Amino acid sequence: DKNQINEIVNNLKKGPLDPNVDVVIGVPAIYLSYVKSIVPENIGVAAQNCWKVTKGAFTGEISPAMIKDVGADWVILGHSERRTIFGEKDELVAAKVAHALEQGLKVIACIGETLEEREAGKTEEVVFRQTKALVPAIGSNWDKVVLA
Repeated sequence: DKNQINEIVNNLKKGPLDPNVDVVIGVPAIYLSYVKSIVPENIGVAAQNCWKVTKGAFTGEISPAMIKDVGADWVILGHSERRTIFGEKDELVAAKVAHALEQGLKVIACIGETLEEREAGKTEEVVFRQTKALVPAIGSNWDKVVLA
């Protein structure tokens, strides 16, 4: 909610931020404009998801163009909640990453195993598979991507 957002932003404004580090706040789409209006220029704003096409019928989703239209310049893709709750697979995440980069957004690409995969000793296998799927999607745009 806005109270939590205000608290986070106020705390960030108080502390000295390293100018060599990108500080980014990821918020639900409904709050993108609000957050963009209250953060200083040295703090980025990220949407928590976007779709893989520019235009079309994708009710409830947002496009990179919509994100950019409100002044945000980052998007979080492949978050564990999107992968587990919504069933997003590596290929879909890669397609979203490729499209977001093509449209001029910077990307926080999430990788990581589930608890079950960790307990089964599959962490490296999963992280390697997820990263391998992202490599062609990112291409030469690694300077616009953070792996989280």
